[in-house]
Amino acid sequence: MELTPITKRLVPDDVFEQLISSVVDGSLEPGEALPSERRLAELLGVSRPAVREALQRLSATRLVEVRHGGSTTVRDYQKHAGLDLLPRLLVRDGELDTAVARSIIEARLAIGPDVARMAAERAAHAPQPAGEALGAALTALEAAETPVERQHAALAFWDVVVDCADSIVFRLMFNNLRQAYEPAIEPLAPLLDAEVSQLEGYQSIRTAVLAGNGVAAAAAADALLRPATVAIVNFLSDYEDDPEGATP
Repeated sequence: MELTPITKRLVPDDVFEQLISSVVDGSLEPGEALPSERRLAELLGVSRPAVREALQRLSATRLVEVRHGGSTTVRDYQKHAGLDLLPRLLVRDGELDTAVARSIIEARLAIGPDVARMAAERAAHAPQPAGEALGAALTALEAAETPVERQHAALAFWDVVVDCADSIVFRLMFNNLRQAYEPAIEPLAPLLDAEVSQLEGYQSIRTAVLAGNGVAAAAAADALLRPATVAIVNFLSDYEDDPEGATP
């Protein structure tokens, strides 16, 4: 039997998790002042340094405003938080938030064609030969045997496209979207399998990128992403209205 070490959670981590969950689920509302460090320590049964560290981390996420010598006030995460909050919003208490899932799927279509266009315009200067990297990604996608495996292979393909685009903003956006999307791969994989099974669509993107044709690359990406995006958005919207009656 193979065992792995058990990681002991630190007290500040637990305090941070409780506080950030309360902000995200609305238990702590925007504008609400948190209890003092001393009071929080008493309520949670932890030390003040643990509370202080958790509050500093919460402040770094822009979810609270810590005023020197004053109160700590909750901020509206929809106005102040970054994309790094997406994974926490997508899956809450083990349940998929369909509204957040819809937003992520919509973002793919909004961003994908532009990333493909940039990749075509800059692929010649990519650190790794684009043809070799995209070819390997396509081979992996073709070899994938299950919907979930194809999802991971498709993400790896887009990872190469983002590298070719050579944009730090798109890279960080892709990282956050992928981190948010990965926990939902299993429930969404059947809905996206028709898309990731279209090898010719990915091949069209590769061909346009290697040809340096930005317009063609953007069009190929849109043609690949749009059908599934529309279908999933409609399904998720129907599910929100009638969970029992929605059908993929």
